Amino acid sequence: MLKLAIITGFLSQTKDRFHQYNTPLALEEKFKLMTEIEGYSGVEIVYPYEVNDVQKTSTALAKYNLEVAAVNVNVKAEPEFRNGGLTSLDPEIRAKAVQFIKNAKDFAAGIGADKVTCCPLGDGYEFSFQYDYAAAWKHLIETFGEAGSYRQEIPLYIEYKPSETRGRCFLDTAAKTLCLLNDIRVPGMGITLDFGHSLYGNENPAEVVALLEASSYKYYVHINDNDGKWDWDYFCGTKHFLEYVEFLYYLKKYGYSDYFTSDTSPTRWDIRGTFEANSRLTLKIWQMLDHIDRGRLESLMNRGDYLETWKFIEQHIFSMK
Repeated sequence: MLKLAIITGFLSQTKDRFHQYNTPLALEEKFKLMTEIEGYSGVEIVYPYEVNDVQKTSTALAKYNLEVAAVNVNVKAEPEFRNGGLTSLDPEIRAKAVQFIKNAKDFAAGIGADKVTCCPLGDGYEFSFQYDYAAAWKHLIETFGEAGSYRQEIPLYIEYKPSETRGRCFLDTAAKTLCLLNDIRVPGMGITLDFGHSLYGNENPAEVVALLEASSYKYYVHINDNDGKWDWDYFCGTKHFLEYVEFLYYLKKYGYSDYFTSDTSPTRWDIRGTFEANSRLTLKIWQMLDHIDRGRLESLMNRGDYLETWKFIEQHIFSMK
């Protein structure tokens, strides 16, 4: 059964450099709105700014019959994290960043969540000779290693992104994030694979799924789309339809059963309609992949004649018969 979730910050007011979109909503109002959006049963909630009270959050989750896909810990908004938290040159700031993640794990355990995810957006650089890269890598191993080792029953997932808030994030690719996990060597840690981050980082998200599947680490998925130039968080399939089909193909092939979490920003479009577009398209593709002859498709791929494979795509994916 396909499980779908939403990062609940996108259900409220968002903004870019010039405009604000939609209406601010309190936590319960966001959860109530979730019940009106077809196809969703889970939430990814942001600690500590959106949620921080175990009892209040647990009560609201139960009231609206919602599960927690993940607790997203924000290690970038504090003023002292402006120049990096987990890789700060100041050991006290690094310790505070680690404590943020530990606190998020405590919170996740309190509400019954099964994972914490962290995207270290403040940790990176802009210019040549700005950072000692080896020292930064050492700090990532130490800080994420300490955070990951704490309460290992609540796994820590690392979300990579090419840039933002830094001109270039230290963890900007799946391969580099895997290298970090291999250096940390903490069992149970994982990677959050955001379809859009992978695209605009010049990766192929489907290939990343295969790479992660071949590793010893878990992975968790964010869904969206963009133009390959920036992380616009469009709804699914609007720019990279066939790539999204291939992404889902490999997730189905490898038996992915965790949440597909919408990391999608409605901005100018209706909130409910935007997220229902995500759920509707994802479910239709998932069901279509159950009905096509995937063995035949794999056989064509293995023969290496892409013109024949393309005919199959025309007929069975695009339904151009």
